[in-house]
Amino acid sequence: MSKIKAAFFDQDGVIIDTERDGHRVSFNMTFKEFGFTDEWSVEYYHELLQIAGGKERMKHHWKTKGFSKPLTEEEIDNLVKEMHKRKTALFVELISTGKLPLRPGIHRFMKELMDAGIKIGVCTTSNEQAAKAITEKILTDIKFDIVLAGDVVKNKKPDPEIYNLALSKLGLSSDEAFVVEDSKNGVKASKAAGLKTIVTFNGYTEEEDIEPGDVIVSCLGDPNGEKARMRKGGIKDFDGVVHAKQLIELFG
Repeated sequence: MSKIKAAFFDQDGVIIDTERDGHRVSFNMTFKEFGFTDEWSVEYYHELLQIAGGKERMKHHWKTKGFSKPLTEEEIDNLVKEMHKRKTALFVELISTGKLPLRPGIHRFMKELMDAGIKIGVCTTSNEQAAKAITEKILTDIKFDIVLAGDVVKNKKPDPEIYNLALSKLGLSSDEAFVVEDSKNGVKASKAAGLKTIVTFNGYTEEEDIEPGDVIVSCLGDPNGEKARMRKGGIKDFDGVVHAKQLIELFG
């Protein structure tokens, strides 16, 4: 019998390819609403993704480039909180209206995990509202045993705190769960927590140092849709679709 009892999913870039066309767009819409001319390009946002957390990215932008209007330290702290709240509302709206589709294979894979009796969790530094929009409005037929999001932990990825918390809440050891991640910071966090990790890279993270991942694929793949390319891993009889039972066996 397999030792695997749970699977933890990062959200942004794993469940939905949210970064480029979701978060980035929502940030730019927010800046405009607040009277700024700042606009984060696809390339620049890739740089900002090396910093975990939306509020932290805005603060970094202010420190390194400055917003289009000068702001003091006191002003930026309050403004970042306000802008992040509005940005989250815009982002949730994008998700709720179905403008951001699920990544290939994610729904099928979660259903397979449920059928196998594996607990499912979401561990994300994204805002709790955004996480709920996905888990409660889009993936309504998936039973999530744990959803950890936003400021539930003090230290964000690449710190392993969120994965250690997930293990603690479910009463599991690190060899009883695996993680689905997409980025360097995410992989650093999962591996620091001692968890086996499959990396489903995207356009933003393909060139990052994700090699510590145990399995690396372009997506999870769908039998009647987009197939996955495997860059690393020992999945038996791989045919472009990653099945839950294959990873349970491989990681167990």
